[in-house]
Amino acid sequence: MFPLNAVLFPGVVTPLHVFEDRYRVLMRDLLAQPEARDRVFAVVAIREGYEVGERGVQSLHRVGTLVQLTEAERYDDGRYDIVVTGRQRIVLEDVDAGGEYLRAEADLIEDAEEDDAVTEAARALAAFEEYREALSDLRGGPVLAGDLPADPVYLSYSLAATCLLSQRQRQDLLEATDATTRLRMLRRSLREEMRAMQALPSLPATEVARTRWSPN
Repeated sequence: MFPLNAVLFPGVVTPLHVFEDRYRVLMRDLLAQPEARDRVFAVVAIREGYEVGERGVQSLHRVGTLVQLTEAERYDDGRYDIVVTGRQRIVLEDVDAGGEYLRAEADLIEDAEEDDAVTEAARALAAFEEYREALSDLRGGPVLAGDLPADPVYLSYSLAATCLLSQRQRQDLLEATDATTRLRMLRRSLREEMRAMQALPSLPATEVARTRWSPN
């Protein structure tokens, strides 16, 4: 397990920097696996306001993401720059803090196909395009560029990773029971962000979220 001050999503590629001794050991153990497909570990977000430390297990969210190590560069001092790809959501059942790094028993969370997901994907994508245009105008140039997946499940994860959201919002999205729910939550968040940008155009969207902007 790799506790992190961030939320990772299935299908999303993420670069990470590894510097703590225990997670250097984790990287060593993963790279010792002869098959690349076996180099997997769980990334679980730390609750905001906590550090791992002595309260490490209590500070972890229960829902995280199983990721696969796809690239690793080791530095002479033992640090690593790595790239991981999210594979599937997991829910922690039991955490063991007695080893060199955290280990856990976890269940995989399946994403079921849903009839309403395609419709919600189109609505969320339209809201995102409007949001991207508004943010680009605010920043004076294109932002959040890039293609997005057509599949509703992976679109929901890609938007959750791409949009300027707080860690709490991202964790809520990760814990959403299905893609339809996740896409609806994203559409509401994007609408709220656009309202905030109109009300406070000099304040970046991430700062608006952090200061708990309210239209009232």
